Amino acid sequence: MKEHTEVTFEGMMKANQIVARVLEMLADMVGPGVDTKTLDKRAEQFIRDNDAKPAFKGYRGYPATITTSINHQIVHGIPSKKQVIKPGDIVSIDVGCNHSGCYGDSALTVPVEPITASSRKLIDITRKALYEGIKKVQVGEKLGAVGAAIEQFVLPHGFSVVREWAGHFIGHKMHLNPQIPNFGPADWGPILEPGMYLAIEPMVNMGEYQSEILSDGWTVVTKDNSLSAHFEHSVAVTEDGPKILSKRKNEVLI
Repeated sequence: MKEHTEVTFEGMMKANQIVARVLEMLADMVGPGVDTKTLDKRAEQFIRDNDAKPAFKGYRGYPATITTSINHQIVHGIPSKKQVIKPGDIVSIDVGCNHSGCYGDSALTVPVEPITASSRKLIDITRKALYEGIKKVQVGEKLGAVGAAIEQFVLPHGFSVVREWAGHFIGHKMHLNPQIPNFGPADWGPILEPGMYLAIEPMVNMGEYQSEILSDGWTVVTKDNSLSAHFEHSVAVTEDGPKILSKRKNEVLI
């Protein structure tokens, strides 16, 4: 898998730390009355001010710098002045950037208080599922172990794991093969080696796992209109275990 060695650890760390800082900033901005286009403009300004380029903007025609997916929207929601955040919403934000040929990619779901106990549990379980997957990023481990760990953690809590969308390898491009599904058998896929970079991103639904794409051609929603949460980190495979490149400053790891 030669293409995964075409970037440096330092370069990948730099790109992902820009993304992490964007998410810290946007999480603080999220609140009632804020429209998602405002978040998008601020993210683009920050990325460009740090000598990087938005990775999503223009990708296959996508029109914005970030994705903002609220409540039953799973991923790829397009920011809009008309999309105004309300109390009780859960807001998933995904950000990517390209810094000197290295790509960063990370996401989180932000609660807008007051939220329900079930919404809080959904966010908490999805966040913890991400760390369960990251724990399996070990030299010599099969890639399937990541998704298996995520699925096995989520299902006992009564939630479902999205199957139509997945994580991915990352490096000199934002999306590199193979994909990283959030379900399936552990004994599957390539063996993890130092120098590989994985964007692991569980998407968890309160209801069934099935999804559909809206008429805008981008926004993915739950088919049963249930709530969905999304967390993502870009992670390096190293001899010393997984290194979370997109870790946010005040993030408490589990």
